[in-house]
Amino acid sequence: MDILGTLGKLALESGFAQFFEPGGWKYFVMILIACVLLYLGIVKKFEPLLMVGIAFGCLLANLPGSEMFHQELWDAYIAGDAGMTFTTIIHEGGLLDIFYIGVKAGIYPSLIFMGVGAMTDFGPMIANPKSMLMGAAAQLGVFVAFFGAVILGFTGPQAASIGIIGGADGPTAIFLTTMLAPELLGPIAIAAYSYMALIPLIQPPIMKALTTEKMRQVKMEQSRPVSKTEKILFPIIVAGVVILLLPSTAPLIGCLMFGNLLRECGVTDRLSDTVQNAMMNIVTIFLATSVGATMGAERFLTLQTIKIIILGLIAFAISTVGGLLMGDLMYFLTKGKINPLIGSAGVSAVPMAARVSQDVGRKSNSNNYLLMHAMGPNVAGVIGSAIAAGFLLSIFG
Repeated sequence: MDILGTLGKLALESGFAQFFEPGGWKYFVMILIACVLLYLGIVKKFEPLLMVGIAFGCLLANLPGSEMFHQELWDAYIAGDAGMTFTTIIHEGGLLDIFYIGVKAGIYPSLIFMGVGAMTDFGPMIANPKSMLMGAAAQLGVFVAFFGAVILGFTGPQAASIGIIGGADGPTAIFLTTMLAPELLGPIAIAAYSYMALIPLIQPPIMKALTTEKMRQVKMEQSRPVSKTEKILFPIIVAGVVILLLPSTAPLIGCLMFGNLLRECGVTDRLSDTVQNAMMNIVTIFLATSVGATMGAERFLTLQTIKIIILGLIAFAISTVGGLLMGDLMYFLTKGKINPLIGSAGVSAVPMAARVSQDVGRKSNSNNYLLMHAMGPNVAGVIGSAIAAGFLLSIFG
């Protein structure tokens, strides 16, 4: 038996050998990027529930020879190859290809929205319907970034997918990008979740620049109590009206409102608990690892990725500006009864954006409690980002 020959054959066929082939350096770079993302998720706690999974999915997909994700199969599927179906991918693909079917079919983002609905109290928004205006204004960044992406040479569907980063809603960004521009899913997902994690750093300077000390000191009156009947009727009415208006929002809005109905109706506590905890945890694992798998070297290490990161930051900042400007307007219209800081919570990062409004307000007035008031625009932003995504999907889908 030729031991040396066998060992040499194993060495040449191993993944290590592929690092030394032409273009092999790209694998090494992507592994380093995966390690950086793991550091951000574990040590810096940047959206760790998703960032750790995305980073590890990226690591697995970029280990030469692992054969866990096959971008060429998905390229053929997207191109409409008659012989490439989900069944074919299950037979010919790897584990992460199978996971990714749930992303491509829109299953995981919709189930995440169901969990978000079950965890969300829409009471503050129902008590103060005016807060919906701030949630709507905070979608401004979506459309500013969309036009910016078009100017930089992205196609309409790609620009729409980049713009939705401004909604500060990771599942929505993944859902829309999967439908319109799956080739950009990796960088868009990273940008969306990174900026969501950086809200405490990005928003306060903008908030202080667009408000005065007097505005930030405003104490708002306690909101009226919201009845159980109102909370039960709300998801039913919103689902009906929004889906009839924009049918393309049905997966996200439908699941969001169904999850909320499970929470509020009072007779499905077991289901609500399952959706909030067990289901959310399981789906998050599948979603994160499969999104990370799309971060192949050929797609990620491009000038497009840098443009997306910059446009995503602009989208998020402009969305914050939009919410704050609407807050400023409502401050003047109500003669100082509304603290404009709550407008910054119109981005749909629940509840982090509302907590930032509270923290900035407390620094100007230690007796100020804005959290529940800020939750109104915050949960309105969740609905607003889904509607914005549905609008863009109806145009470019």
